[in-house]
Amino acid sequence: MQQSAVPELAHTHTRPIHWVATAAAVAGVVAFSSVVQPKPATAAQATGQGAKPATVAAPSTTGVDFPLDCGPVKTLVMKKATGDLDGDGRPETVAAVHCDAPMGTPPDGLYVLARSDGAVHARVVATLVDPKDRTNVTGLAITDGAVLATLLGYSTPNVPSCCPDIKDSAKWQWKDDRFIRSTPAGAHSV
Repeated sequence: MQQSAVPELAHTHTRPIHWVATAAAVAGVVAFSSVVQPKPATAAQATGQGAKPATVAAPSTTGVDFPLDCGPVKTLVMKKATGDLDGDGRPETVAAVHCDAPMGTPPDGLYVLARSDGAVHARVVATLVDPKDRTNVTGLAITDGAVLATLLGYSTPNVPSCCPDIKDSAKWQWKDDRFIRSTPAGAHSV
């Protein structure tokens, strides 16, 4: 066995003083970090020049209990649009919904959804088109705070469900704490 030309280094062997020094250093770091803290976090974003304020997500249609009696079949969201309808800065969702029937063309309901503070799911706050009216929504948009829809319907109860014979355009706007239809029902085109 050959002897090392370099003498053995004293610091390569741990002694109790080394453990004490390490523990003291760690304790010092922990104590210092408990005194120096970052500023508390806030939910609001700082809005500087050119920065946009935080936006609120529109209500989702998932998990909403729509006022439709579909029996054993599920409800099906056919169309949806989002926008701020009442001017409160939070968007609402408008959804055209019908029963997922295996045959035929089930009528649509047109519903306005809003999110309640603390609620898991959105809730229906207004019915714009009732499924009892035997109407189908073929177009849906929100423009300048108004709900615009294209509706297909029937002139009489004798018209077969397969073949709507009335096309109608409708517009609803929030006024005096309710939705007012500015395009009256019955202003149809064939």
